[in-house]
Amino acid sequence: MKNAADPLKIYLVAGEESGDQLGAELMRALRRAQPDREIAFVGLGGARMQREGLESLFPMEEISVMGILPVIAKLPGIIARAYRVIADIVARDPDCLVIIDSPDFTQPIAKRVHKRAPHIPIVNYVSPSVWAWRPGRARKMRGYIDHVLALKPFEPAAHQRLGGPPCSYVGHPLVERRDALQPAEGERRPIGEGPLELLVLPGSRRSELSRLAEPFAGALARFREDWPGAINLTLPAVAHLAPEIVEITRDWPIVPQIVEGEDAKFAAFRRGQAALAASGTVTLELALSGVPMVVAYKVSRLEEQLKYLIKVDSIVLVNLILGEKLIGEFIQDECAPEPLAAALRDIAMPGPARDAQIAGFARLDAAMDIGDEVPSARAARLVLETMVARGAIPAR
Repeated sequence: MKNAADPLKIYLVAGEESGDQLGAELMRALRRAQPDREIAFVGLGGARMQREGLESLFPMEEISVMGILPVIAKLPGIIARAYRVIADIVARDPDCLVIIDSPDFTQPIAKRVHKRAPHIPIVNYVSPSVWAWRPGRARKMRGYIDHVLALKPFEPAAHQRLGGPPCSYVGHPLVERRDALQPAEGERRPIGEGPLELLVLPGSRRSELSRLAEPFAGALARFREDWPGAINLTLPAVAHLAPEIVEITRDWPIVPQIVEGEDAKFAAFRRGQAALAASGTVTLELALSGVPMVVAYKVSRLEEQLKYLIKVDSIVLVNLILGEKLIGEFIQDECAPEPLAAALRDIAMPGPARDAQIAGFARLDAAMDIGDEVPSARAARLVLETMVARGAIPAR
């Protein structure tokens, strides 16, 4: 066992942008929690983690692939890189391995590292969606994962029910950004006072944009026909898709103002009065900001066949956290202009549908609360406690 002042070596593996952000925040929090100890961070991560001092084995973008068909096309290369990561972890023999999200890439790595080097504590930051599909993964994870750090408040109970490893709710990172999301007095006008501030969010991935652009454009055309006043349409875009979005939306019935960057996106949310959005984390951002929304999603026909394996009746995070079908969701064939426009009219006008969402959002803060501790600090504390429990470092 190390002495209290000995340097630590922590290996982190992130496979996509959201994991890179979580990893960077965790690295900062670990340093704050151990101010008198040198910590070396190695592994796999993106630009944010590298700015925090991570020595990345190879560019994270080499394995950042979404969707069944793209993954199949690049599978041999992804598998080769996974085995490269496994060999590197075993060779470096870190004091702890933290795998961050991207379960199809990180879980096999953790399983094989445990087999080759069972003395290394392994923490899983972001639970796989065992509560939604492939629930048998939870019990299998118990064999090689020491602790799961969950972003959703219902996940610890799900792991317990399914026989999974110890799991703690650490809070969603958006909890730390509530002040940036929630409007100041006068920042969001009441409905009817000036143009409607409408947000449209067709996804942050090219596949989402290609599938949702047409039904979203059609929905906006039908919505505009019945809306009695002016409409300001804003589309927050990720930088790498912005040029494509400009081209795609040039002929939309309402041409949106396209904004880039998180600050501009959150400013648009604070002004926003209603939204049409792709399913994903953005729906939680909108809810924390208090913006009523309609949610839609489309996948390929091949991916659609997997729907029979899904064990939950909603794909919207807010609905899952609150345990009720608060936000309307339109999937596959239901993701069409007329039903989307009708649902958008219901939540853009004062009335029962809009009021129900706003009332639900008020309950969301309480459902996600973790007290005085911020999510990254709680995650760091649990990583260190896991290392102590496994005898990797002494208790302080």
